[in-house]
Amino acid sequence: MLSTRFGATFFWLIASAALTAQQPASMDQPHPTTAAEAPSRDTSFIDDQGTAHVTRVVPVPQTISPQAQLVVGHPAPDQGPPESLENRRKGTDAYTARARVAWTRLCPNTLVEDTMAGVPVRIVTPEGLPEANKDKVLLNLHGGGFNSDSGSYTESIPIASFAKIKVVAVLYRLAPEHPFPAAVDDSVAVYKELLKTYKPNHIVLYGTSAGAILTAEVASRLKQLGLPLPAALGIFSGLGDFARLGDSQAMYALRGLSGHLDAPQPGTHDSEYVTTTDPKDPVLSPIYSDLHGLPPTLFVTSGRDLLLSGTINLHRAYFTAGVDAQLVVYDALPHAFWYDPMLPEAQEANHIMADFFVKHLGQ
Repeated sequence: MLSTRFGATFFWLIASAALTAQQPASMDQPHPTTAAEAPSRDTSFIDDQGTAHVTRVVPVPQTISPQAQLVVGHPAPDQGPPESLENRRKGTDAYTARARVAWTRLCPNTLVEDTMAGVPVRIVTPEGLPEANKDKVLLNLHGGGFNSDSGSYTESIPIASFAKIKVVAVLYRLAPEHPFPAAVDDSVAVYKELLKTYKPNHIVLYGTSAGAILTAEVASRLKQLGLPLPAALGIFSGLGDFARLGDSQAMYALRGLSGHLDAPQPGTHDSEYVTTTDPKDPVLSPIYSDLHGLPPTLFVTSGRDLLLSGTINLHRAYFTAGVDAQLVVYDALPHAFWYDPMLPEAQEANHIMADFFVKHLGQ
């Protein structure tokens, strides 16, 4: 049995895809809100610019599993000193090492570290890989806010097991040391290498959070280059627009309604990834690209996901362009909840993702 503490604390360490810029420490940090200071009623005020100043008292919903109720009801301080990038990476690495063990207990596999086209990769082969699936592969672009790796284990192990297909996870170069388009270039290089062995309709490209954004970016880049497109895409809690913030990024933090959340600021978000690139560049922000002809795509998000808006806006753009674009939204849960092996909803979501990929491979 996995520890319930693993599930209750896991959202401290998963990485967001869009709110990763480190802020300078202040000598005058606000103190965390106490129970005595917490609002006990709803308030709403709209100022002259139309900005909403609101408080909401939101109970734990009964529509989610008991395990998920523990996650969304887990207290987190709303103020605190900013985390350094070094500590963020150390914490994420420690979490993912534990997550690998936890997921492997449920999903036995063989994991190999390798390189493809000069890019480091992790190759996850599920136990019981059938002969019929040996000519198929799933290409994972992990989450981690573009500046760490929170998903090369948690996004690959369950999907490989449930789909019974090998997963190659790309360990692309990270920002701020290597901003856009380094991650796109590394991912395209690995995809081109896979094309030497696999038919394009036997490859699926997918990712969560930063990896979901990167999946859409890589798909647009492949189309731009005239390369054959994969059989399907999986965009799980992402966005396609670095020029405009969606509503959810002003409403939710990494853990949904708990934890610290800064008010949105004008200008390009995630500047350490974008740097000097035009935020409406059609690869950086695929919502501005020609999306016609992209392969079937599954979008997954959740009701308290900070990237809820980004995911549904990109889904709508795909759908409007005539792409076979499906959308699944889970009630109440926070960003990338499917990383957590303790949640029944995570098991279900990973099965939905895997089943979608299997359906479209080889068609």
